[in-house]
Amino acid sequence: MKIVEWITHNEDETKAIATKLGRQASPGDVFLLEGDLGAGKTTFTKGLAKGLEVSRNVNSPTFTIIKEYAGRLPLYHMDVYRVEDSYEDLGFDEYFYGEGVTVVEWAHLIEDQLPNEYGKIVIERMDDIKRKITFEAVGVRYEQLCEELEKK
Repeated sequence: MKIVEWITHNEDETKAIATKLGRQASPGDVFLLEGDLGAGKTTFTKGLAKGLEVSRNVNSPTFTIIKEYAGRLPLYHMDVYRVEDSYEDLGFDEYFYGEGVTVVEWAHLIEDQLPNEYGKIVIERMDDIKRKITFEAVGVRYEQLCEELEKK
């Protein structure tokens, strides 16, 4: 398992890291986003969408669970905070093993349905604008992404 960390001082820096990740993304990539409310999960996803060349405005799918966006690759943005039963079959596999890139906010709530390999991104608030972003690679594909992200 490989881990890389950044400290960002504003939303633009957070989006820049995510944009770089989006440019490197491939079909079937799954990214788990964890962080408190207001930590910057949706901001990160907006940057990822930019790297995937998504032209639509990205916002939180809190009340719909899944939003889909067209880009260089499809982006599947999930917010599973309101999923009541982690065993409920909502067709997550179709997204995780599909042709797009999947981002799951609050992924620990459906841990039993997650693929075995993924990139886990934890965003921690250090103050009103400063964030600590940790990318944990679980699997060879995500270790390669980690290495790409570390390059300047």
